[in-house]
Order: sequence, then structure tokens, then C-alpha cells
Amino acid sequence: MSLKVGDIAPNFTLKDTNNQSYSLSDYKNKSNVVILFFPAVGTGVCEKELCSTRDSMKDYENLNAQVFAISVDSPFSQKLWVEKHNFNFPLLSDFNKEVSPLYGAFYDIWLPGKWDLKGVAKRSAFVVDKNGIVQYAEVLENAGNEPNYDAIKEVLQKLS
Repeated sequence: MSLKVGDIAPNFTLKDTNNQSYSLSDYKNKSNVVILFFPAVGTGVCEKELCSTRDSMKDYENLNAQVFAISVDSPFSQKLWVEKHNFNFPLLSDFNKEVSPLYGAFYDIWLPGKWDLKGVAKRSAFVVDKNGIVQYAEVLENAGNEPNYDAIKEVLQKLS
């Protein structure tokens, strides 16, 4: 079951591609947080989503929002992707598959009948306000779809 608006966002601590730890609780009373779960590095829709986020980073900064992109990929594969695309926000590794299930952003089996990959993050977007409350929640069943970026920015605008 995924989180919904009004829920308290589960805290997490994950590492980025440089082994730096980030905790959601570090942003309490400081800034809003946009959490983007995505299935896998190196895939077309994920690339489009994260490149779009990179190219809109000024918008997120102007709305006082910290952006995190989270997948179950290893930090090593994420690092190669960060270097290739010059992402300007942290990619966090949920390699142990502990955080994405807490948010309801988790496929038990992804691409069934084709690859049958077990335990992959669902493409999802959450906005967590400065108090740790979910203000936007979008969990996409179809990994071919992208989050509604305009709706995310609208929520952030209302929180500013």
C-alpha cells in the first residue's frame, strides 16, 4: 500500500554515489523534499525523467525543494549514470530494498513474463513538506509513464 497525502513520510537514510549519507529527517524544518523513485538506471523513460529533472533544477531550487532520485541499483551503476548525464541532485541507492517498499513504491516483480525482475522501485513521486508530511503522492503502475511534473511544482508553489 502506498503513502497518500497527509501521511507522515517514513524517514530514511541512504547513500549517494559518493558514499555520502542523506536522511529525510535532515530536511525537517528546512526545506521541502521531492522524492522520485525510479525502476532502473540506463533505461529510456528513467533517463528522460531524470534528465528532465536535471534541466528543471532551478525551478526546484526556487521553490525551496531538495530533490532525491532513488532506485534499487547499486551506487556504482548509479555513479556511472550520474557521470554520463551530469545529474545535479543526489541519486540514492536503495540496494537493500528497505525504503521503496515503505513508500509503496515497489514492484515485487517488474516486467513479468519478460524479465521477471524481483524487487524494483516503482516510478513514483512524493512531495514531503518541512514537517515531514506527504503533500503529493503519485505511484505509477506503468513504468512507461512519467510523473506529473507540473502538479509537483504546483504543490511546491503552494508550500512556498
